[in-house]
Amino acid sequence: MLGPNGAGKTTTVGMLTTRIIPTRGRAEVGGVDVVAHPALAKQAIGVVPQTNTLDRSLTVWENLYYHGRYFGMGSRRARAKADETLERFRLADRATAQVFALSGGMAQRLMVARAIVHEPHILFLDEPTAGLDPQSRIALWEILRELHAAGQTILLTTHYMEEADQLCDRVAIMDHGRILALDAPDALKRSVDADTVVHVTTDGDTDQLAAELGRMEGAGRTEADGSMVRVYLRGAEGVLPRVVGAAEAAGFRVTDLSITEPTLETVFINLTGKDLRE
Repeated sequence: MLGPNGAGKTTTVGMLTTRIIPTRGRAEVGGVDVVAHPALAKQAIGVVPQTNTLDRSLTVWENLYYHGRYFGMGSRRARAKADETLERFRLADRATAQVFALSGGMAQRLMVARAIVHEPHILFLDEPTAGLDPQSRIALWEILRELHAAGQTILLTTHYMEEADQLCDRVAIMDHGRILALDAPDALKRSVDADTVVHVTTDGDTDQLAAELGRMEGAGRTEADGSMVRVYLRGAEGVLPRVVGAAEAAGFRVTDLSITEPTLETVFINLTGKDLRE
């Protein structure tokens, strides 16, 4: 789930994980009504919230062991599961460490490890890589890929377009509490009706340049953004000379030029706008 701040992502996850009671409508997880049967729903889910909720009075291993016991595992099985999960998440060498001694990346890996100890059907991750350094983010991505390849259903919210593009089979773009688009990343990128985006920088009137370039053959639409104009086009072959020619013919001097393919960020901005949110 992608969306600006305040779009409703965390609230949606809160309702699906029984932390927030919906004001209306119906929500089911794994076929279980989360309002009518919250305890039953909790048995089917694992949750990694935005904030660190590890028990600081317990060691790394104990956080997993007691979580398993809380979900009804016998002592022997909970011990085995804690050992196995620490190995899987490359935290076995930290088993006896206190959680406050972990780095941010390690703590986040332990949060995910704890959430799957009881083998939930669905794993909810609310902005799991927010604030992590690039190395820790990539390490967590690898773990999530492994979990998904093993059959784990995962719902995550994120602000990172690359994260959604790299990890997700389907992406929902949300704003003001509504799903604006839901599809595979590639299908969403095709929905902008362009396979090429040209970025043109000029020292002239960008609104006027956008209007001129919008008349080009194959141009779907144009956007003026500061000193730059974005042109969305069908067909990449020979497009840069054509854009430069059209700009110069209209009396504009092109100071910079680049070409990209549509991205999830393109779709996101198209649907939610580019205004800053609180």
